[in-house]
Amino acid sequence: MPQGDYIELFQKRHGHRLDYFERLRKKEAREAHRRAAFAQKVHGLRAKLFNKKRYAEKALMKKTIAMHQEKTTKHKNEDAVPAGAIPTYLLEREGVSRAKILSNTIKQKRKERAGKWQVPLPKVRPMAEAEIFRVVRTGKRKAKMWKRMITKATFVGTGFTRKPPKYERFIRPMGMRFKKAHVTHPELQCTFHLDILAVKKNPSSPLYTTLGVITKGTIIEVNVSELGLVTPAGKVVWGKYAQVTNNPEMDGCINAVLLV
Repeated sequence: MPQGDYIELFQKRHGHRLDYFERLRKKEAREAHRRAAFAQKVHGLRAKLFNKKRYAEKALMKKTIAMHQEKTTKHKNEDAVPAGAIPTYLLEREGVSRAKILSNTIKQKRKERAGKWQVPLPKVRPMAEAEIFRVVRTGKRKAKMWKRMITKATFVGTGFTRKPPKYERFIRPMGMRFKKAHVTHPELQCTFHLDILAVKKNPSSPLYTTLGVITKGTIIEVNVSELGLVTPAGKVVWGKYAQVTNNPEMDGCINAVLLV
């Protein structure tokens, strides 16, 4: 066990003080006052950094609150019969039941924030860096080994410009770049040839996501505007997520299933 973990080890063996949780609660309650006092006193560059951090925290909190807002809907319910005597002016009125609903956009945002999608491939084999990258030797005597060539399928945006070859660390070969994918709609049972908008998440590594590496199980965003999908508000859906279900570097194409 590392030397610095002796406090945790002691707590596991002997537990906490009797007033530990009460003191912790009071400390958390004082935190807001301590932060307010610090905000009034701080100035200069520290104040700028502190205010920037607080602004980001508040924006995130507002977004979270907005995502969880629910609205009430009313719909007819033939079985809803009020208990007791009904006045004559209410006899012809149909039973109405109220329920809390969440719009599809809020549901999608919640899923996206939580990272929980009902994906066709919930588990995929992790890819090691040795499998994704190939070492490229450079220099007069081929002694330098800081460059890497990506051996899997990749996606780069329309406005992508390469760095000068001398300074380019990750090389994405032109032959392995893809712009379109064969996306199957699970409900319509139809396959469409759609443009790729972005690589949302590669399950193997955040670095692969940044580089746009597409492997089996990767979540990509595709342009579904030509499918004619609309939101409950009547707006046309521009992009939706899809999961790659094949090995693109072996098949020469990208097959994916739309997440609906």
